[in-house]
Amino acid sequence: MTSSILSLSHVGLSLKSNAGEVNILHDISIEIAKGESVGLIGPSGSGKSSLLMLMGGLETATSGSVKIKGQELTNMNEDALALFRRDHMGIVFQSFHLIPTMTALENVATPMELAGAKDAFEQAKIALDTVGLSHRLDHYPGQMSGGEQQRVALARAAVARPEILLADEPTGNLDGPNGTAIMDLLFSLQDQFGSTLILVTHAPELANRCDRVIRLRDGRLDMAQEAAE
Repeated sequence: MTSSILSLSHVGLSLKSNAGEVNILHDISIEIAKGESVGLIGPSGSGKSSLLMLMGGLETATSGSVKIKGQELTNMNEDALALFRRDHMGIVFQSFHLIPTMTALENVATPMELAGAKDAFEQAKIALDTVGLSHRLDHYPGQMSGGEQQRVALARAAVARPEILLADEPTGNLDGPNGTAIMDLLFSLQDQFGSTLILVTHAPELANRCDRVIRLRDGRLDMAQEAAE
């Protein structure tokens, strides 16, 4: 049996607001296997993106346990989490999060430079070629289409061949053809590197391309709907 790479046990997340404490996630327990692809779906406000942020160490659970590769994320400080993400994860966001004053090549090479890779720019060139952007190396984000910018973001997430790829609505700002192309690329990169892919999406047809679909409703696992299927 394939070993688990990510384990959540009775995880809860509460955030403070002007109106008081808001409970975002309740008693979430999930095991995700190494190399598995998982789609997270559910209505707006169901907690999908918050759950993905917990998995990426970008939010800290207020209760329960979040373990990746056997390491407890909730015990790590910000510096340790940043290093852990650098070494094990690639993250793709809906709004790209590219640095506007850097070229495509510089955007992709930066995480490798921060990791101390001497061939950062060579690896960045290879990653951009993999997503079909070898002709855009010296272009800035403002000179590229939305689909091209998301390709750059994918190259940046995949350049270090991460064990875990997290994607939060990666096609949300793209039209149909561009969105389909990005999803094809994302699954291709997962296959190429043997990564575990966790995908947040509103589109059931995209989630259904994954090995498994997890549904959330009101911050809880939607067990009733899964049982119905």
